[in-house]
Amino acid sequence: MTQKPSDKALHISKCLELAILFEISADKPGNVNLTTGFESTRYEHFLVSAVAAAPWFRHAAEKGIACSEGRIRLGEIGVGELIKQCVADIDQWQKGGNTLLGTVILLMPIAVAAGMTPQKDDGSFKISELRENVGRVVRSTTSEDAVAVYRAIEIARPSGLNKVPELDVNDPASVNKIMERGISLYQVFEIGSKWDSVCAEWVKNYPVTFDVAYPFLMQVLREDGNLNTAVIHAFLKVLSENPDTFIARKIGINKAEEVSSAAKQVLALGGLKTEEGKKKLHEFDLKLRSSNNLLNPGTTADIVAAALSLCVLGGYRP
Repeated sequence: MTQKPSDKALHISKCLELAILFEISADKPGNVNLTTGFESTRYEHFLVSAVAAAPWFRHAAEKGIACSEGRIRLGEIGVGELIKQCVADIDQWQKGGNTLLGTVILLMPIAVAAGMTPQKDDGSFKISELRENVGRVVRSTTSEDAVAVYRAIEIARPSGLNKVPELDVNDPASVNKIMERGISLYQVFEIGSKWDSVCAEWVKNYPVTFDVAYPFLMQVLREDGNLNTAVIHAFLKVLSENPDTFIARKIGINKAEEVSSAAKQVLALGGLKTEEGKKKLHEFDLKLRSSNNLLNPGTTADIVAAALSLCVLGGYRP
């Protein structure tokens, strides 16, 4: 299927918007859903955020297309600025606080990479080629990209940002250090990867997204066909193997590991596929919500959204 660049970019943005909508619509334990919100953040805030983000995914895809055609170089893409502008637009469209910062940070390189990647005859993308291009995109980032992402974090105001020993995002001097030393966003995320899974995905070429969450999602979809089940089970799979760093930063790694152990138990009992699993899942959800949302596995949700983007870009349609 031959598409004009503008059509391809629009197609990519629709895929990523749909991935976010799929992720937020599933009844994942401890997360905002259609019937249960947090104190100031509700389901509609995420819906609005997905719509506000879509045009920026289109811009990112257009940059990827331009790069593939030799009109711009990789280092000129401006991933950080795209993230910042996207987060700023989301902030203007809703009053629910930080909804998609981690998701946007993960999805923006995927949008650029999809623009760089040839489409197959049916309009889908080969996931292995897409992954190669994601790696190229993140490794080409600049110090300007890093500063832009620091600005995005200031706009989103995420919780759980503890003081860190190097290039602390809360320290105004960090931006000057980044520019003076020519530190790229990739290098900043190398530092952050020690305590943040989103950063770790960037610098390790998205191992949890591509090697765990995406294949597990596709496996459940082939077996069951139920998207809600697939998303929840993939969420539990990722969480059971990777203690959520959002929880760890807020209340410690021991609590995060306890949550992961409980997620593993739910999956072992069959999750949504058995009555015992459903009961355990309900208990798990109540436990996560019982501590003023300190046990919200938000980073896990970001990774599942990224994996869903691969599903949709790869041709999945409900």
